[in-house]
Amino acid sequence: MTTISNKPIPRKTYTAEFKVDAVKLITERGYTVIQAAKSLGVGKATLHQWKNQLCLTGDAKMAFPGKGRMNPVDEQLRKLEKENRDLRIEKEILKKAMAYFANPKK
Repeated sequence: MTTISNKPIPRKTYTAEFKVDAVKLITERGYTVIQAAKSLGVGKATLHQWKNQLCLTGDAKMAFPGKGRMNPVDEQLRKLEKENRDLRIEKEILKKAMAYFANPKK
């Protein structure tokens, strides 16, 4: 009798070097995506995603920054978006304060 466990199945993680080598199988060694995916034990969609990421950036460090890290461009964009959001909120607060002090109650 087998029992089904409620434990989550851990996700496989791959190093940046593995991803680059996998993409090289397709781009340099002439493998099809299906052949490379089967031989490496990864999904076709995953391999396509790795290839697209590497082709867009041209740099393994930018394409595959690592666990939970963003590439520097995305990280900077996120920081600027947060700063923009904070400044908009401050601007609204100052508008309300200016309107309040411009019309003193009699």
